[in-house]
Amino acid sequence: MSDLRKVYEAAGQGHLFKAFEKLDGEGQQQLLAQLAKIQDPSKFIEEVQDAIKYSSSISGSKTFAPLPEEARASVIDCKPETMERWLSSGLELINKGKVGIILMAGGQGSRLGSSAPKGCYNVGLPSQKSLFQLQCERLSKLQDLAKTSTPIPLYVMTSGPTRQATEEYFKDHQYFGLKPEQVVFFNQGTLPAVSTDGKKLLLESASSLVESPDGNGGLYKAIYDNKLLDDFAKRGVEHIHMYCVDNVLVKVGDPVFVGYASNNKYHIATKVVRKRSADESVGLIVMDQETKHPAVIEYSEISQELREKTDSEGLLLFRAANIVNHYYSVEFLTQMVPQWISDRAYLPYHIARKKIGCIDPETGEFSKPTEPNGLKMEQFIFDVFSSVDMAKFGCLEVDRSEEFSPLKNAPGSANDSPETCKANLLARSARWLKKAGATVIGDEVEVSPLSSYSGEGLDKFADATISAPKIV
Repeated sequence: MSDLRKVYEAAGQGHLFKAFEKLDGEGQQQLLAQLAKIQDPSKFIEEVQDAIKYSSSISGSKTFAPLPEEARASVIDCKPETMERWLSSGLELINKGKVGIILMAGGQGSRLGSSAPKGCYNVGLPSQKSLFQLQCERLSKLQDLAKTSTPIPLYVMTSGPTRQATEEYFKDHQYFGLKPEQVVFFNQGTLPAVSTDGKKLLLESASSLVESPDGNGGLYKAIYDNKLLDDFAKRGVEHIHMYCVDNVLVKVGDPVFVGYASNNKYHIATKVVRKRSADESVGLIVMDQETKHPAVIEYSEISQELREKTDSEGLLLFRAANIVNHYYSVEFLTQMVPQWISDRAYLPYHIARKKIGCIDPETGEFSKPTEPNGLKMEQFIFDVFSSVDMAKFGCLEVDRSEEFSPLKNAPGSANDSPETCKANLLARSARWLKKAGATVIGDEVEVSPLSSYSGEGLDKFADATISAPKIV
């Protein structure tokens, strides 16, 4: 304890020990355990200072261009034979047990008025299925399509607040038809909050730091800390599809995407959708002009002129909207993950100014501020794109109406709400049935993920009339 205290005092964090002697043994051990996780507090504070400087730098100093044509493909205008080749390749890899899934599910449904994990949320479908159930049933259907006897491993990344509830939810629902041994739960890490000047760690109580999840970029450290690379090797997994739980239309383990990426021998690939409009506030997948590596830029980093600029086909020049849906070669992850988490150049901290409840170490009184009083750190999953050669990076454009409808906002919001998610999934169901030759009457007709993964297998409804409400 005395050695740890000296390290923290040398780093300007002596205030953390103001009430230490008054704590009972359990409280002292709790604080020391938290502090021990930060191997070098002086270095951490230096990295926070770097993040503050980075956030205040001029974003317009970046130069970028659309990805080169050879790094891009689109399912919207792809040749049928190419799509079939990708599909066959992906299904073959799944059949051989070479594909795993990482589900990012650390968030709570607080914006939705729920304290449960977001994956437990029900957007109001006729089936009343939650996001978790829809996605697990899609995975079951994919296993059937691939005719595999090897269950596809599903790695579910949770956070401290969601871990127990998520595991219990899966157990209470018999893993939604999956085998318990194919589902692996693991936690993302946390990062301590600091004062607005970035120099002092904040205390939630005399025995605990203020901590928050380390962002989606924490995936890589979580993979390393939880020895998932070893698990991939043990199971023979060579390809990973990663996605976020809040996308109600996601194609879990999409064999077309896996086939596209594996056929091209990409280290990392990403799915994108076309921007709704020039002013849609989304991140964009681009090429850094200076390094010639892939990157993601924020909406604010592109001028109005470039937002509205079009190409020779009349499409927005910068239109590749990031939907955080990625493919990884396990060989590349095994090589790079240790580097990514040890070198802050790959995964810098990004800051968010927040109102953070904390105690005054001098008085021991807890306060809830009305104005931002601190900084929370997070990491972004796409920052590691800078380590990928452009020749080893692929970007697959997909149809938004088929594959992307995120649940981000409270009920009643204009976009990305439970209502829009429900409407988009039901609209997709109706399209699939009509394409199969059915007549659909009403809006409440839902195709179960166990009936069809991507619109296939619905021929039995040809010439049928299906009236709402109905689940097929």
